[in-house]
Amino acid sequence: MNSQSSIIDHQSSIQKVVVMAASAGGIEALSQVLCRLPDDLPAAIIVVQHLRDDRLTKLPEHLDRLSPLRVCLAVHGMTIEPGKVYVAEPGKHLRINNGTLVLDTRKKVNYVRPSADIIFSATAKAYGSGVIGVILSGTGHDGTQGCKEIKDKEGVIIAQDEKTSKYFGMPKAAMEADAIDYVLPLIEIAGKIIELTRED
Repeated sequence: MNSQSSIIDHQSSIQKVVVMAASAGGIEALSQVLCRLPDDLPAAIIVVQHLRDDRLTKLPEHLDRLSPLRVCLAVHGMTIEPGKVYVAEPGKHLRINNGTLVLDTRKKVNYVRPSADIIFSATAKAYGSGVIGVILSGTGHDGTQGCKEIKDKEGVIIAQDEKTSKYFGMPKAAMEADAIDYVLPLIEIAGKIIELTRED
């Protein structure tokens, strides 16, 4: 099988991709969502959590202990698979190209790297209506433009509600841009992801 056929086969094998973004207060929010997802979730999950560029993160190990899904640090060139969670590395933007992860250290976007806007935009282009974006607790407006691009491709966006967000800046910015489909309490987000990933 030639490489082009392999790319087409891989892209067609993944129908849904969940992209999750969080900043301040986000580790707790991510933990609460991922621990409620089943190990047979028919989607790949990509996570961007804002952390200092120089911080050696143990976030993948922390989330892996809590979640039934396998959680790992995103590695350049890694092929995404359903039922796995890929966590962006601090200090590196994360994109997706032909079903594989691409990391780079280009300039910060919205004062952060990794940026939610970068990965949201990339998954929207690659998977269109199969993308589910999730905006969790955080400050600033990173992710808002990416949410709009997902919506433009007929994907779905979920935002954590104000009452359960430690910091409501990121969800609020996306809501004010009219880029949200569902605003939910933290404990209901996993259920909505399960529902959406199992729709035909």
